[in-house]
Amino acid sequence: MVQKETKASILVVEDEETLRESLKLNLELEGYEVTTVDNGPDVLKAVKNEYFHLIVLDIMLPDMDGLTVCETIRMQHNDVPILFLSARNTSTDRVEGLKKGGDDYLTKPFNLEELLLRVDKLIVKNKKIHDPHSIPDKYAFDNCSVDFAAHECVDLNGEKHELSKKETALLKLLIEHESEVVSREHILQVVWGYNVYPTTRTIDNFILNFRKYFEQDSRHPKHFHSVRGIGYKFTA
Repeated sequence: MVQKETKASILVVEDEETLRESLKLNLELEGYEVTTVDNGPDVLKAVKNEYFHLIVLDIMLPDMDGLTVCETIRMQHNDVPILFLSARNTSTDRVEGLKKGGDDYLTKPFNLEELLLRVDKLIVKNKKIHDPHSIPDKYAFDNCSVDFAAHECVDLNGEKHELSKKETALLKLLIEHESEVVSREHILQVVWGYNVYPTTRTIDNFILNFRKYFEQDSRHPKHFHSVRGIGYKFTA
């Protein structure tokens, strides 16, 4: 199972109270941080305000069914793993769930041990996808350099600048994922932590600072890109 110190965060979506509380208890015993909701609109609010490593999503929900919830999340370019729970067990239902963007599908009633194994596998897979490339404390590109340990950088003109802890963390995250688009949700989780979400404008301001330091023309950036509606990307 995932080590307890990782504190992977799971959103459990189930309108049946007994099952919801049972899932919460058993997942917490495995060392996960668990948030529970019982309807579709609350899922969308939760996902907007917090980063989750996994969503366990019941299909039969009041107001908005799980398939619609999943489809809406994917339209927002959020790639959080989603494990469907459903009383429907035909192959057609499974295919429909996967088509809507689900990563796995488990029918009710289910074996608890199997559920925990599937949860663990999805979280491990997600972590591997998001694992960064390791980089040294000092990193150079295009006549610029960054010293992550000292929290400072040297710009295109050879001038040295101090970096805040948040600037250093964001810069390191983007460089570790060079040429990959890093989602806003992932940035917020890594740089700001759970439940302390700033506005997207805050991240944009950090990117603007990086462009002042490292770009010949900040209006036509070569290194620090904003990918509309998704996130940000660094290219060396």
